[in-house]
Formats: sequence, C-alpha cells, structure tokens
Amino acid sequence: MSFAALGLKAPLLETLARLGYQSPTPVQTQAIPAILGGRDLMAAAQTGTGKTAAFALPLLQRLSAAETPVAGNSVRALVLTPTRELAEQVHESFRAYGNGLALRTYAVYGGVSINPQMMALRKGIDVVVATPGRLLDLYRQNAIKFGQLQALVLDEADRMLDLGFSRELDAVFAALPKRRQTLLFSATFSDAIRAMSRALLKDPLAIEASPRNTAARSVHQEVIPVDKKRKPELFFHLLKSRRWGQVLVFVKTRKGVDQLVESLQAKGTGADSIHGDKPQPARQRALDRFKAGEVQVLVATDVAARGLDIDDLPQVVNFDLPIVAEDYIHRIGRTGRAGASGEAISLVCADEVNLLGAIEALTRQTLERSEEPGFEPDHRVPLTNAAGQPVKKPKKTKLAKVAATRPAKGVPGNWVGFDTPGAGARPRTAKPTARKAPFKPRSR
Repeated sequence: MSFAALGLKAPLLETLARLGYQSPTPVQTQAIPAILGGRDLMAAAQTGTGKTAAFALPLLQRLSAAETPVAGNSVRALVLTPTRELAEQVHESFRAYGNGLALRTYAVYGGVSINPQMMALRKGIDVVVATPGRLLDLYRQNAIKFGQLQALVLDEADRMLDLGFSRELDAVFAALPKRRQTLLFSATFSDAIRAMSRALLKDPLAIEASPRNTAARSVHQEVIPVDKKRKPELFFHLLKSRRWGQVLVFVKTRKGVDQLVESLQAKGTGADSIHGDKPQPARQRALDRFKAGEVQVLVATDVAARGLDIDDLPQVVNFDLPIVAEDYIHRIGRTGRAGASGEAISLVCADEVNLLGAIEALTRQTLERSEEPGFEPDHRVPLTNAAGQPVKKPKKTKLAKVAATRPAKGVPGNWVGFDTPGAGARPRTAKPTARKAPFKPRSR
C-alpha cells in the first residue's frame, strides 16, 4: 500500500518521497485514514514503528485545509509529551513533514526561559508540542488560549502518569474545549491509561499494531548475571571485548550516571550524560554530541527512555534494570528502529530478580541468559516462572531410615537370603540365652 492510498495530498506525498519514505507502516496504515476522518483514536504500537508520522501527517493535512487562520496566542493542535527531549523530537518531525505548508509549529517545555516562548506564542501557533508543566505555566499567564483547539494528542501518556503529571493533565483537560479530536499513542497502555481514555475519548477506534507490551523483534535481548559491585568492571570489559561502537546506557540514579561517566572519561572513553539535574541546554548538547558521533557512550536515566530517535544506534545497555517494567520496552526501543537490527544487554544482579521477573511477565518471554567468563556471580540470579516470580530450588527430601537386619553370626552380609526359609537352607534357630542369677551381697 502507498501513502497516496491512505488519502494524503500531494504536498505531503512529495515531502515523504524526499525524506525517503516508501510505504506506510502498519500503525500508519490504520491510523492515518481514521484521523483524516475525524475519529478519536487509541493506538498501541511498538516504539520505532512510525507513531509520530501516524498522527502528524493527517493532522497537518487537516490543519492546512482550514480557511480560518490561527489567532494570536491561540493553538489549533496540541501534542503533550512526558519529556523535553521527546517534545523537541516531535516538534522536529512536524517541521520536517510540514515543510512546504503554510503552518507554524513550536515546542514549549521547562528547563529554559519562558519569555521567548511567550513571545513566539503571540503570533498564534498551528501545532504546539508541550510538556504539561510548562504548558500550564503559559496558560495561567494567558500566553496560550485554547478557543481554536481542534485536536489533542497524548504521546506516551503512560509515562506522563509515571512521572507524576496526573494533576497537571487534569488541569489541562479542564481548560480544553469539549468538542475536539483526541488521539492516544503509546507503545504500552497501563490500566490507568485505559481508564483515562474512557473519560477523554468518544467512540474511539482502537488500534494495536503490535501485541500489547512487546519489544521489537529486531532487537536481540540478553541478560548477563553479575554481582552488583562488579557491574562497572563488566561493562568496561564488554565495551572492549565486544568492540561496541556507540552505546546508550541506562542507569537508575542520577548519581550513578555521573559516576559511570567519570569512570569512562578516566579510562579515555568519550562519554556524556542526560538526567533530570542537568539544565535543558546541557541535555540537548549531550544528545547532539552523541548523534554527531563525538562521544561513544551516552549514559542516561529514564528521562531518555522515550522519544530519543538516534539513527542506526546498534547497542543499548541496561546497567540497572528499570523500576517500572514498561520502561524496559521503551529503553530497548532506542535501538532496532525502523526495521534495523539492534542489541539490548541487561547487567542483572541478584537483588534485581523481582524487577527482571516483572519485565519477563510483562513481555511474556523468558530473556536469554549467558554468563560472561570471569564474571560469574557469587550471588546467583534465580530463574523466574511464567508469572515472573523467582523460582526457588526444591528442598531436598529426607530419606526414611530403613531398619537393617543383621545377618546371623558367622555369615557374611552379602549372603543374606541363603539361610532364609525357602532359599534352600534350614532356618537357623537362636540358641537360648542363659539367665544370670541376681546379685546377692555376701554376708559377713
């Protein structure tokens, strides 16, 4: 099937051809006609399968066909994302797809000055991509108005709830007009997101372009058990012995990110980091350096688990397993994008077995394990069952003691049976035992 068959017009088709897009992905095939038709949508698809194009292309076409221009401080389509990096990336996608259309797009997020954003919104913006907190700041200062809003997109809404944006989302929803098109896109959908969709969406079309909570098949996944204290040593060993090129490494804490980067730099390896304590310009600079190949290793917390689109990234390493199992799918989705192959290695210690079990239960698969010679853990990582629970070794059963019969005096033990009745020998009778007389003291 071609993009033209989905109902897209010539300007967008020309842009797609220039970008090298040949045929739509499954999620695009199902979503684009529905969005062009004005339907609400709830779509689940693996990360890296073209979700952004699935909602950006039809929205751009609908906005370009409108006769009424956008008013000052107003917005016609709003896309909410959980992180600054994802907001910037989605904005860049809208700019690329909308090249040649007379539409304005803009991204607003925290970590940078709000004043330039307020100035840009004065002219009115067709598509605003925003994080919830900064959007509310702008709304409360009357810098953005929703009177002309036609469409709302929630991209990675489950992650927004994980990051504690539920109150901000409720405040945003209350400010939006009731009559609008609402689209939910994510690689995973929790029960909370499904409940939210029932409250926000009207007669939505449900799309599952891939099984729920599954990782891309193009990504080879492997677990290497190791003691916790030897994780840095093992990572350095794998980086050298397996001759990895560029690697995106996920670490649980900001402190852990900084420590690993310092160790890498001390060994002469180019490394940079992304985490919540770094200002947005520094985070963007680290990402740009990694994309340009100026650093070999980018170490990050889960702030980078979603939305980072890095061309031909071959390797993702989970230095620590994520607390939220769904984040595992998004982490490893940074590699193996757009049909390319990739590899995801997880370094797992014994106290992470419950996290590993939750991931295996979510993805409905047992991850391949392989011990690295010289790094076999002293504290073993237990296997997990189908429910993701650690499997305990069965207790040894105690054998019941069997009373042994002593052979007759003078007969070897291996001759038992030769002097039993019916075995060709006469039964032996025990000789009577003489009873000793009771002791009597002698009288004097």
